[in-house]
Amino acid sequence: MEFFRIKKDIPFMKHALIFNAISFITFALAVFFLFTRGLHLSVEFTGGTVMEVAYSQPAELAKVRETVSALGYPEVQVQNFGTARDVMIRLPVQKGVTSAQQSEQVLSALKAADPEVTLRRTEFVGPQVGEELVHGGLMALAMVVVGIVIYLAFRFEWKFGIAAIIANLHDVVIILGFFAFFQWEFSLAVLAAVLAVLGYSVNESVVIFDRIREAFRKYRKMSTSEVIDHAITSTMSRTIITHASTEAMVLSMFFFGGPSLHYFALALTIGIVFGIYSSVFVAAAIAMWLGVKREDLVKPTRKEGDPNDPQAGATV
Repeated sequence: MEFFRIKKDIPFMKHALIFNAISFITFALAVFFLFTRGLHLSVEFTGGTVMEVAYSQPAELAKVRETVSALGYPEVQVQNFGTARDVMIRLPVQKGVTSAQQSEQVLSALKAADPEVTLRRTEFVGPQVGEELVHGGLMALAMVVVGIVIYLAFRFEWKFGIAAIIANLHDVVIILGFFAFFQWEFSLAVLAAVLAVLGYSVNESVVIFDRIREAFRKYRKMSTSEVIDHAITSTMSRTIITHASTEAMVLSMFFFGGPSLHYFALALTIGIVFGIYSSVFVAAAIAMWLGVKREDLVKPTRKEGDPNDPQAGATV
């Protein structure tokens, strides 16, 4: 399905150097903010107090969050656990306040709003758990990166694999840079969004790379830059339909999903926007700079009786 068809190829690669310079500057700023500001890690990574409380009626999470936030926890995590009556509250570590004191303070505030609330469980999540989560998250990210490179190298060519993984890491670092600059809370949900962006972005790169290979086979008189321009232009209608549909779903989570999905949807939104940019202006351009050519993707066919083919059978 196509909403429109562009008849004349857009010369994207003519401005590839400018686009790559913008990408490098954005990437460098993201790395700078990561090192200078760092990530604002959530309770899952830093440790803290986890409480489970039960209500006699379905809990109103917004009111629970407002009550706890009034105690000095502006970014507290409040979510349903099991049923609509059970609520899990994650509190960050506070200096000079023990886990027991935190839970008593929060429970008193909750009882003041609803006397029938009861405490089911409270426990302290130590920083050791956070270290294990960080290690597991980094391992998952590394495995995804290696898998993408191997997949693209086998399906296309190693130059495409290198180009795609640079573009994908470009997206990941920029997402982390946004979270570092604005000090948004980085939780397990955001980590899941980052991993999802990796797969989403590589899918767009595969579509463009596949069109590049088809164009190399079909248009033998085109140069490499012209082939890439044609491939990108021919996928624009598909790109707009796909990403607009995905972004509509993500924005619905962002506006109506509540605080628990806020940063998850925000990370996905940043990843989708920069994923489109990196697939078109980063991955394709880097493949061109690496010297990809027709012979890398289209193997020459040898005709029977070709004197240059030592394996061709001689005809009498």
